[in-house]
Amino acid sequence: MKTNNQSMFLMLLMLCIFLNCKIEKKTESTNETIMEIEELVKESKNVIDVVSRAMDFQLVDTIPSGWNTFKYQNLSNETHFFLLDKYPEGKTIENTLTDVAPVFANGMDLINKGKSEEGFAEFNKLPEWYFDIVFSGGVGLIAPKHTATTTVKLDPGYYIMECYVKMPNGMFHTLMGMAKPIIVTEEDSGNTPPEATVNITLSGEDGISYDNPIKKGKQIFSVFVKDQKPHENFIWHDVNLVKLESYANEDALEAWMDWSDPKGLITPVPNGVTFLGGVNDMPAGSTGYFYADLKPGKYALISEVPNTKSKNMFKVFEVIEN
Repeated sequence: MKTNNQSMFLMLLMLCIFLNCKIEKKTESTNETIMEIEELVKESKNVIDVVSRAMDFQLVDTIPSGWNTFKYQNLSNETHFFLLDKYPEGKTIENTLTDVAPVFANGMDLINKGKSEEGFAEFNKLPEWYFDIVFSGGVGLIAPKHTATTTVKLDPGYYIMECYVKMPNGMFHTLMGMAKPIIVTEEDSGNTPPEATVNITLSGEDGISYDNPIKKGKQIFSVFVKDQKPHENFIWHDVNLVKLESYANEDALEAWMDWSDPKGLITPVPNGVTFLGGVNDMPAGSTGYFYADLKPGKYALISEVPNTKSKNMFKVFEVIEN
């Protein structure tokens, strides 16, 4: 009897040693994979710091052309983003204030009053030069007290950095001070684009797709804009990274992403939603990059356009522990 007990004990001991070895090897392999990925994620040495403490953008007035990495610290209590609008020659922020801002303000006021048809008709009053603006990328939606990093390539010219998220009363942040002129000079930055760990393709016809499983840890996402077009709310498609809590309502998030809805793109964001940046509107053929440090949980990639699910522009994914 004693011999049998000893044999049983030895068998259990050997089994435990065997399983522990397998677990340790699996853990080591997983850790090695994470380390290999994180070694590819090199922080850019030359960054342009952008800070918002309220309804403002604090940064230098002049930057070089070429590849630029923006580190955007949103220290305010509001969700923001910034879009870089390249203006046609001869037009400045003064033209925005006199020719563009009143049209959007009046149109949104009518939409908020339930007069959507009249509100959209108001946008027909936009000046002809407005449609020559080139939306040239920027940082996607970013939650209060969070930081987002995005890399884009800029041509020389006169730009406006703007955020048109809305206050609870429906007023655009642009009209409250979040419209800053930026001069992009002829001098090239000399920077090169980062090496991506996940490659996203963005298309108005095919939606959002990506080539690798999205894993835990530091990642660099490239965003290639395969094609581009204005959607029902006049906005081009972009990519925003969102952290979703278990109680987050996906339908509420989808509706919120449409600024032309009176309850869309307005403070507060839907419950259980934390925006983590992304790449804003860019022309077809462009590529931008954004950084993320992902913890285990539920996430989504989503565009700031109406009806994202039917357009395959709302992609939910899970980041697991191992």
